[in-house]
Amino acid sequence: MARPRNFEEDVVVAQAADVFGRLGFNAASIADLVTATGLQRGSLYKAFGSKQNLFRLALAGALTPGWSKRAASIDLLIIALKELAPGDGPVTDLCRAAVSESGDATACLLGARLLEHLDSKGTPHANA
Repeated sequence: MARPRNFEEDVVVAQAADVFGRLGFNAASIADLVTATGLQRGSLYKAFGSKQNLFRLALAGALTPGWSKRAASIDLLIIALKELAPGDGPVTDLCRAAVSESGDATACLLGARLLEHLDSKGTPHANA
């Protein structure tokens, strides 16, 4: 008999979203996710299957209606577009739906958020 989960999935996904938002998908390690969520590596894989699937869940959660008013959601969308969308159909679909929701404002939203990540020397931060 399987043991019951000792965590709330939506809380873990939100914690992972924070890690991905700060570090990006590629730079976020499983060790970073373990530290942020308090779960063991095996528990993360058992619950979510892969780092990529955990990112998809975080992105889907971030891109709920009204996403364009939340900086963290815009950050995850930028990361998805830069790092995953070219080779991940489900992520591409989530990005397309989000861009469709925000309509013509998408370019302005993304551009403004990217500019916010520039430091005074014009050098992008790690997750921009």
